[in-house]
Amino acid sequence: MSLIAWYEAMGADEAIGDEPVDRFAPSKMRVQSPATPAITRANPAKSPATRADSTAVPASIEAAASLAELEALLAQFEGCALKRTAKSLCFARGSESARIMLIGEAPGRDEDLQGKPFVGRAGQLLDRMLAAIGLNEEHVYITNTIYWRPPGNRTPTAQEIEACAPFLARQIELLAPEVMVLLGGAAAKSILGTSEGIMRLRGKWKIYQGGGRDIPALATLHPAYLLRNPEHKRLAWRDLLMLKERLEDLTK
Repeated sequence: MSLIAWYEAMGADEAIGDEPVDRFAPSKMRVQSPATPAITRANPAKSPATRADSTAVPASIEAAASLAELEALLAQFEGCALKRTAKSLCFARGSESARIMLIGEAPGRDEDLQGKPFVGRAGQLLDRMLAAIGLNEEHVYITNTIYWRPPGNRTPTAQEIEACAPFLARQIELLAPEVMVLLGGAAAKSILGTSEGIMRLRGKWKIYQGGGRDIPALATLHPAYLLRNPEHKRLAWRDLLMLKERLEDLTK
């Protein structure tokens, strides 16, 4: 059972055949003569040129008038391969009337099981960090650049990020936050369109342009990184104080 649990943790939690295969049994497959190689022809109904537009970004994405409508569209979207290996869609958690939007990289195992972003150890640390400056889930809205867990918690590919990007852009427009916090280098690079590392980006206010608005954006270290490198929590604390100061300025 421990091996099965390990497979599940690595993302191998879906059967791909109708019957189990004994890889140690003598092979019954025929070896085909090299003189008559098999030719695999593409099924026209499934070829990229004629495939249905279910893999494309829905044209109605801009027509989504609420976050609930956008989530429903995303649930029907088939353009990101991660959906086929993940258990759950992790759209968001927090308040839909929040002034603060936090964006991370991708869901992990705990998030995949619960269908919410930042609910594992990193999420628990994030909650404590926010509480330190007087914030909780009622004050923030949390999501990721990717809505489905990559197998084995690997880094999302550029294509996977690009597939989800139109939904995230619309999500930002609909929430219309006053401030954005970008958790980790991957989210910061994707949202800000830069190649700079997180250590250069963190602790500086940047501007995200979306929905006809300029939104202040602050990059900081990802809570998962802080769990591995607790000595850098002091840097994250400085960033949190910057966020607190900006929020105080907005209420004056």
